Amino acid sequence: MIVRYQADADLNQIILRGVIRREPAIEFVTPAEGELIDQDDRTVLELAARHGRILVSHDRKTMSRHFYEFIETNDSPGVFVIRQQRCPVAVAIEELLMIWEASEAEEWVNQYRYLPL
Repeated sequence: MIVRYQADADLNQIILRGVIRREPAIEFVTPAEGELIDQDDRTVLELAARHGRILVSHDRKTMSRHFYEFIETNDSPGVFVIRQQRCPVAVAIEELLMIWEASEAEEWVNQYRYLPL
């Protein structure tokens, strides 16, 4: 199954637009399209899981705790956290493109990963 992404509300939208500009075939849903605006982490994880999309976020502070609580009783397509201070926008775009091109969605189920890998 193909990798599909869901942008969290805190994700730098330049990353989302850069990925889509480079590869228009990628399904990378904006926070508004995914109904994530003003939602708590648990709801964000539930919505991404319901639609089979890997959540892409910058939230290092609270997302990991909520993710591990979530996967105790649910499956998640996965979460990628982009470290803003350690990962330039161009590198984040390349990493997301590489993951989309070189892997299957099943490889990321219940995985919480920091980018760059």
